Amino acid sequence: MEFDSNKPIYIQIADNLCERILSGEFKPGGRIPSVREWGAQIGVNPNTVARSYEILTDRKVIFNQRGIGFFVAGDALDVIRDTERRKFIDEELPLFRSRASLLGIDLKEFIN
Repeated sequence: MEFDSNKPIYIQIADNLCERILSGEFKPGGRIPSVREWGAQIGVNPNTVARSYEILTDRKVIFNQRGIGFFVAGDALDVIRDTERRKFIDEELPLFRSRASLLGIDLKEFIN
């Protein structure tokens, strides 16, 4: 995993896990790598991974079964999609509209 220096690593890890859940790599109800496993796999401190898992647990994307590990929540896909849709509409779409306007692109072209 390559990291962007403009965004905190723990956020990037959380985003990457969400992408992997959306892509089907990690399935609802399935186990995800432990904090230590994931840290070793991507080359970061386990505390950084733990912070990412904490965020995803708070968002109800994953859950911890004490002594067993972390698992993808049953409704994780819906939670992630809702969050990403809101972020797209609130943050990315206005930038897209502005850029399209500056370039003289008619947005109706994209609807068809």
